[in-house]
Amino acid sequence: MRHARRRVVRRVTRLAAVGGLLLGGTMVTHAVASEPGAPDAVPFSTASPADVDASGPGAGLVQRLGTSRTAGSWVGEDGRTVVAVTDEEAAAEVRAAGAEPKMVRHSMDDFDSATRTLSSAPRVPGTAWMKDYRSNQVVVRGDSTVSADDWSSLTEVADGIGDFVRMERVEGTFTTRLAGGLPVLSTAGRCSAGFNVTDGQREFILTAGHCGPQGSVWFSDDGGRRKVGTTVGGSFPGDDYSLIAYDGGKAGENAGVVAVGGGKGVRITGVADPAVGQRIFRSGSTSGLRDGEVTALDVTVNYPEGTVGGLIESDVCAEPGDSGGPMFSEGIALGVTSGGSGDCRSGGITYFQPVTKALADLDLKLIVAPEADGGNPSPAPSQAQGAAAPDAATPGSSTPVRGILPDPSTLVSRLADPRNVGPGLLVMGGSLVALVASRWIRAEQDRKAYRRQYSATWG
Repeated sequence: MRHARRRVVRRVTRLAAVGGLLLGGTMVTHAVASEPGAPDAVPFSTASPADVDASGPGAGLVQRLGTSRTAGSWVGEDGRTVVAVTDEEAAAEVRAAGAEPKMVRHSMDDFDSATRTLSSAPRVPGTAWMKDYRSNQVVVRGDSTVSADDWSSLTEVADGIGDFVRMERVEGTFTTRLAGGLPVLSTAGRCSAGFNVTDGQREFILTAGHCGPQGSVWFSDDGGRRKVGTTVGGSFPGDDYSLIAYDGGKAGENAGVVAVGGGKGVRITGVADPAVGQRIFRSGSTSGLRDGEVTALDVTVNYPEGTVGGLIESDVCAEPGDSGGPMFSEGIALGVTSGGSGDCRSGGITYFQPVTKALADLDLKLIVAPEADGGNPSPAPSQAQGAAAPDAATPGSSTPVRGILPDPSTLVSRLADPRNVGPGLLVMGGSLVALVASRWIRAEQDRKAYRRQYSATWG
């Protein structure tokens, strides 16, 4: 009876193993058949700021009417473009263009004069100022590191400018976010990859300038085994951008895609400047995909390391390690993460280096993704944050990430994904082990039975 049970177990094991081999082979065949074909010789195109209408209706009206008659533009709560104007004739032109005028006291010339005066005052780390178009004020902020004496001195400068300068204290500290958006690591710390750019021959990562000086070597793993490239140029302070030259000269497959976590990415199709009130998305290697609203443009921030001007301000959160990560909306590249205050638990302020400025200074073009055959749903942010613009903007067209910088956090999910060859290979491997084990067990049992029989007969 015992021998009969053993035979049944061995037969069931062999049948299961053979079935596993057939199933694993089918899974591998299906996964290989569903893999995308090899990319074309040129799997991307390029875009420069001139290739995209970066101005938008509000910025175009402001440019046409002039800085003495306007004071910025933004996206209103009803989705219409609002333009701040200082006279009725300008208001009539705005209405004729289909936008909404708002009469204000102070023009952009007044704003520019105020910020020049603030910039000429002694520099106080931990402060920032921005032009608040919607309130028609210049807002000066001071973080928790600014002493009472320094704040008092800066307040005296603001009082001398006029009553349209508003002083605000904020919690936390204004810091660069050094610890994309996949992680890149060097001896300087951890940052996030921003966007891929090119000079027509070589390809680079555009990231934050404070991430590391020229000559910094970057890796995609903390063991320093997978080299990404070397910093070859940039600007910080003053601006906050830098270039990492790829070690092999090329960005690889999906160069026009930015990672947003979970093995997903967003196709980047162009480059532009944002508008105040626009909903935007930011991706970083620490906090993932987050969304928020643009609150100001042309912001000056006095980091401890130096002053950076011309930044984009947003209420989206960021944390250390997110520096250099991409900021975008509807697949349009807008900025790379510079710094800010707060975190993704309590919220905060984040500043971005405009991509258009960096591309113009470096004489480079953005690498963009090819046209997608049918759009995949946009990935959801890690956590809803900030007011969404009335147009309910999305990050852009979603696509799997298959690039030069593999995300280690997705290894388990890739092995478990039935669309990949990993699960099939695991099933086949396990089946082979079971088959070999069953045959070895049978042979071992036969040897033991023979020894017992031999011992009983000749012992």
